[in-house]
Amino acid sequence: MNDVNETMTIREMCDAFDVTPRALRFYEAKELLFPIREGQKRLFTHRDRARLKLILRGKRFGFSLEEIRQLLDLYHVGDQQQTQLTRTVEIAKDRLDDMIRQRDELNSAIAELDDQIKWGEKMLTSMNQTKRAAE
Repeated sequence: MNDVNETMTIREMCDAFDVTPRALRFYEAKELLFPIREGQKRLFTHRDRARLKLILRGKRFGFSLEEIRQLLDLYHVGDQQQTQLTRTVEIAKDRLDDMIRQRDELNSAIAELDDQIKWGEKMLTSMNQTKRAAE
């Protein structure tokens, strides 16, 4: 598997996935990636690349590293990924519910802040008009 075309160095992985070497070492330490070690050199396989793509997608959607690990581990259950896909859908639905709730809370806070700004601007305009009238 050490064919240059089949593996990537840590630098190539960083460039291909826009991650830092530290992030790759972190995922390796958390046993999410399993590069081939040749002394100090790490060689990442096609499997590592596929796993990293899923890790980054899961992070983007707000999945915890533990949830991502569980999903990656389910790949090997041997049921053509049915268990993995079922669990992924369950976690994704929960995450989507959380994201919708957060969006709604943010929209409410934005509307309230917008109202406060308009009120403040109205008060300043009124104060400035009163000040000019008094001069």
